[in-house]
Amino acid sequence: MIDIELNEIETRVLGCLMEKEMATPEYYPLSLNALLNACNQKSNRNPVVSFDEQTVVMALDDLKEKHLAWQSDSGRVPKYAHMIDKKCNLIGRESALLCLLLLRGPQTVGELRGRSERMYTFDDLSEVEETLQRLDDMGLVLKLAKLPGRKESRFAHLLSGKPEQPEDGGSAVTEPATVKVRVGNEKITALEEEVNRLREELEELKESFNEFRSQFD
Repeated sequence: MIDIELNEIETRVLGCLMEKEMATPEYYPLSLNALLNACNQKSNRNPVVSFDEQTVVMALDDLKEKHLAWQSDSGRVPKYAHMIDKKCNLIGRESALLCLLLLRGPQTVGELRGRSERMYTFDDLSEVEETLQRLDDMGLVLKLAKLPGRKESRFAHLLSGKPEQPEDGGSAVTEPATVKVRVGNEKITALEEEVNRLREELEELKESFNEFRSQFD
């Protein structure tokens, strides 16, 4: 399992990059505008979001720092691509299932097979199950407990930590505004911690300097 945890926005951006590479390779890597449209499209997404360019750029920067995305400046505009397949040694069918889980949340074996056609064609459900088992062994997906009234178990990705399973059997949907506020709060907290650390280091330097100066007084 990779020792990286993504927030909801990074998850959506990474999933879109993976999807477009497999579904429309002729338009990949993606420009910022194409990636923004992919994130905000209403089909094949859960939840539907409404990101702005700044939000996507911040997520890209974070993904690049985590070595999950890269930027090409060889054309008229920058283009963006993912690196998750290389980082996790994924093959096509594994990437397709992980991509769907990133874009649409927990899903059953049957749902995953039916929705993967544009990216990879599975021969049968057993091939999907075998692929999910391999992703499970790699620490990338988890089989969720079967919900009351449901015949099939669902699978979820683990790139954002262990998923919370709704007790009522519904899908946990986070409002786009909530996602942005949550991510913003995380960044503010990280900055505050960094400022406090720098203050502590400054105080230590002041004490060391005063001790050094006192030797010559």
